[in-house]
Amino acid sequence: MNRRNFIRTTATAVPALSFPFLGTGATDPSPIVRKLFVYGGDFDRGFTKYVASLTGKKNPRICFLPTATGDASGYVMRWFETCADLPIRPFVQRSFISSYNQKDSFEAVFTSMDAILVGGGNTLNMMAIWKAQGMDMALRKAWESGVVLGGGSAGSLCWFEHGTTDSRPRQLTTVEGLGLINGSHCPHYDAEGERKPLYLSKIESGEYKPGFACDDRAGIYFENGKVKQVVSLDQDSNSYFVGLVEGEIEETVLQKVVLPPAWP
Repeated sequence: MNRRNFIRTTATAVPALSFPFLGTGATDPSPIVRKLFVYGGDFDRGFTKYVASLTGKKNPRICFLPTATGDASGYVMRWFETCADLPIRPFVQRSFISSYNQKDSFEAVFTSMDAILVGGGNTLNMMAIWKAQGMDMALRKAWESGVVLGGGSAGSLCWFEHGTTDSRPRQLTTVEGLGLINGSHCPHYDAEGERKPLYLSKIESGEYKPGFACDDRAGIYFENGKVKQVVSLDQDSNSYFVGLVEGEIEETVLQKVVLPPAWP
């Protein structure tokens, strides 16, 4: 039997999840809760509202990072349009900046926020820019300080150890992330036909660690590196834990909460 064509699918509620490679978190003495929310596709009004709720603030300041699109002006404008009428204070931190125009360090900006959302685009280029600018360490500092981190597509891949990316010519390949969440990740699980089979083959071969996949309109909220809640924007979209059981791929559908419509 071709193992790549055989996927054992199960379903489970989030409180029952126990993945050894994530660790228990029980020995962490820090009172600060490290919050991170990932989703499979691009940013959305519903997911932005959900992130705002995770901050526990009535009018949180949420920073958008459009690095993966080269700080494209149209993408930045869409962010502000998406945030219109939401109970948040939207902000944008560009990566292509000048010392004459920006006096605050990236760490100072990030740690002053209530949440930071990373947009989609070229993950490989984004990671290179972050490391060159020290933004990777600044983001880690913010996360360790209790700032909610998140994003979709490139903005979800970046937080894991590795995952599938379309950032190079010819074919999907592997990209290394920041490793704030242990294991692998696959965004666009239901939307891009090549993503799922590549992800499954990488886990089956052992090249990837077990990990999490998200349909475009589904997301996973982590606290201190462990799954806390799974949400979606509709009934048909799901998130998954993908691993190996006795050498066979097992795809676990994570029990979700469907978010209410976010439009006024």
